[in-house]
Amino acid sequence: MEIKKIGVLGAGTMGSNIAQLCAQSGFEVVMRDVANELVEKGIKNVDRSLSGLVTKGKMSEGDKKTILSRIKGTVEMSDLKGVDYVIEAVFESIDLKKDLFKQLDEITRPEVILCTNTSSLSITEIAKTTKRSEKVAGMHFFNPPTIMRLVEIVRGISTTDETVSVVKDLAQKLGKETIIVKKDVPGFVVNRLMMPHLIEAIRLYEEGVASLEDIDKAAKLGLNYPMGPFELFDFSGVDIGLDVASVLARELTPEFRYIIPFSLKTLVRAGRLGRKTGEGWYKYEKKGGEK
Repeated sequence: MEIKKIGVLGAGTMGSNIAQLCAQSGFEVVMRDVANELVEKGIKNVDRSLSGLVTKGKMSEGDKKTILSRIKGTVEMSDLKGVDYVIEAVFESIDLKKDLFKQLDEITRPEVILCTNTSSLSITEIAKTTKRSEKVAGMHFFNPPTIMRLVEIVRGISTTDETVSVVKDLAQKLGKETIIVKKDVPGFVVNRLMMPHLIEAIRLYEEGVASLEDIDKAAKLGLNYPMGPFELFDFSGVDIGLDVASVLARELTPEFRYIIPFSLKTLVRAGRLGRKTGEGWYKYEKKGGEK
């Protein structure tokens, strides 16, 4: 089946970026969220991002208008009825995702592949709410999707080779490199690699071994990472980091030692979620997001 129109569930940071990426690649997009103000905010995020490309001379004003015209914002699930492919990008709640996939199964044509952008939750558990579990897969983009090159393609227990092939082909059309996660395990590959490193950084800070700034400097200059662990937490969202760490702590055996640091929980309880709230591990100026 030829994919011409893509449905994106969620107009937040990830959803709007994925919608932009699809529209830039020539696809029609239906971007849905639960409230008009959220949809409008998502469209504004795309507009702002494209305007930046125009300012840098990487895109013409005409191209920007064409790309924006390909994105239709909506609050109605029924508007996804005619899409050829779906990417869900709402926040990390297994109950919410299961409810949305149940609705998608009833709304979309039986041959339509349904993907979730979850970074750690079970593809199999999400898929079982549908009558097409063989056509459900993980399509995990990294933040920001318009820039980060990797997409993790995650198989549920029933995901077919044909589905994986279609997802991989689409990811390549979006300009992405892919890896295939053969088993539906918590955190997949990247977060399984990354979370122990991030959690250990918090432990070093809590134990008073070094400052936030010096731990970040150690990672950047000693390990050649582009961002330190605390900068990455703030960029991605401290709440997202806690969600992923909590899934790994709950699902994996004790020897993995995903014990959630108290300070991570405290930041989320205080609403200090990183760059998006102006304060996480660091404080940020509103203009330009500088620390």
